[in-house]
Amino acid sequence: MAGPESFQPGHSGVNIVNAGNLLAIDAIAFRFLRAAGKIYIYLMKEFELEDSEPAPVQQASFNAARWAVNWKMAAACSAMALLAAGCSPNPAPPQGGEYPWHTKIVATTFWVGELFDPTADDGSQVISTYDSGWMGNYGGCDGVIRSGKCQTEERTEANRFMPSSMTPKENPFYLDLPYDDVNDATSFAERASVIPWAKDPAYAGMQNNRSFSYMKNQWVRIRKGSTECYGQIQDAGPGQYNDKEYVFGSDDARPANDEFNGAGMDVSPALNGCLGFEDINGESDTVDWQFVARDQVPEGPWLDIVTTSQVR
Repeated sequence: MAGPESFQPGHSGVNIVNAGNLLAIDAIAFRFLRAAGKIYIYLMKEFELEDSEPAPVQQASFNAARWAVNWKMAAACSAMALLAAGCSPNPAPPQGGEYPWHTKIVATTFWVGELFDPTADDGSQVISTYDSGWMGNYGGCDGVIRSGKCQTEERTEANRFMPSSMTPKENPFYLDLPYDDVNDATSFAERASVIPWAKDPAYAGMQNNRSFSYMKNQWVRIRKGSTECYGQIQDAGPGQYNDKEYVFGSDDARPANDEFNGAGMDVSPALNGCLGFEDINGESDTVDWQFVARDQVPEGPWLDIVTTSQVR
């Protein structure tokens, strides 16, 4: 887990040099020394040498053999030194690199209480695919009421990107991705084999439980330029609900959705402000994102309130 830090816009909040990196370096050094010792023993046996001085009559042959050992040792150690110095063609992934990045994805903004299309099945954020009482459980409109409607508003670091007129009961750093593992029949049927973390022992026996979602509350790292923010999944969309190639693929596939400028993610007003979007409710901002485990989420305003509720 990354060390605690105060949040600063435009900074990732992730320590590049940390205890984990130092332990990894120590492990490489240990493996290098152990391998060098094994090579030395092998070569000494190959030339039937001992560390003690030989008799004078054997000096010439001993010196030649010793030179051969030293030359082979030097070559082997040089190769291992290059490896330890970072010349390996397949270096270990950085912390948080377990899941692939999805790049240059259009992200639109949605908010709890939004009603953008009363005639559409998914045109209201009063509910979510995982919470039939989302607005009430969240604490109300995640914005301001104007002319009887729940509207979004600009968020700033000054109040940790919170709404100005209410205090959320759940994490205001939320988002959606186009994979509904509960209400979409195809996604539900294949979720245990498609969602990477579904095989975690903590989720054993949950495959056929419709009151449980593997997606809800999952953490996502989102990057725009040099700014990184984190949020939890609380809904599905936009526009698609079984886009597994995009959501879980490793080849940076484009979203299947062709609405809202091809958006592949909706983010909350808090994430909109944290990431520094150009528009509080537009379709032009793009981001990079990846799934992350909870213990890889650094300190920041996204941890002020953490949502833990399941499907309801």
